[in-house]
Amino acid sequence: MGEITSYIDVAQLTLYAFYIFFAGLVLYLRREDKREGYPLLSDRSGRVRVQGFPAIPSPKSFWMPEGHMSYAPETTTDIPRGGYRPAAPWPGAPMTPTGNPLLDGVGPAAWANRVDEPELTWEGEPAIVPLSIVDGTFVEPRDVNPIGMRVYGMDGREAGIVREIWTDRSEPQIRYLEVTVDTPAGTPRNVLLPMGFAVIDKRRGWVTTNTILASQFADVPELKSDRQITKLEEDKVTAYFAGGLLYATPGRLEPVI
Repeated sequence: MGEITSYIDVAQLTLYAFYIFFAGLVLYLRREDKREGYPLLSDRSGRVRVQGFPAIPSPKSFWMPEGHMSYAPETTTDIPRGGYRPAAPWPGAPMTPTGNPLLDGVGPAAWANRVDEPELTWEGEPAIVPLSIVDGTFVEPRDVNPIGMRVYGMDGREAGIVREIWTDRSEPQIRYLEVTVDTPAGTPRNVLLPMGFAVIDKRRGWVTTNTILASQFADVPELKSDRQITKLEEDKVTAYFAGGLLYATPGRLEPVI
């Protein structure tokens, strides 16, 4: 054995082998983490593929529980949006909405192009649904039940009345309040108010939100079904209210000082 290794530094070779292995591992992991979010969209040209180094790996296919095929990375990067334009002529300038800023998908109102199917429980049922269709689930009598309470926007005006609670079957908690609001045409419609943007005032017996005006409730993105919400719809509804923190009034676009 000594004759074979007498002129070879085994420890040095082992160290070099570790270096090579570790570099390969980092390269592999760096490519795998590009399965989401890449390639980036370029505002210079639709032909520019922004991926950096290393290159994006070839797509893997997955059969999803919903019965469709999913790819990582996605085979398309086309995300429909509303109207917007660059705030300045140079590449990388932020986008400025040109239509309804709460719906244009820009800034805090941006939403991801998620699958237009509901999140499912382990049993294969839609996870987020109205409380009234979930057997054995109810509001604890010692807690505040917001159903029937009036909802007020950030301007202090009445937006509508809570008619239903939407709960999460997987993680028992309130996700949305369903609010009946009036539209400019005079036709009432039901919209969802994310619980994270709602404040229930037990003493006064009403619900408030500090994100949008009462009149803006009428344009909250609607759902395809009144018994479930899809992942895409969740993103759009949440983005609408989050966008109000910047776009609800012109004054919110201005600097604080």
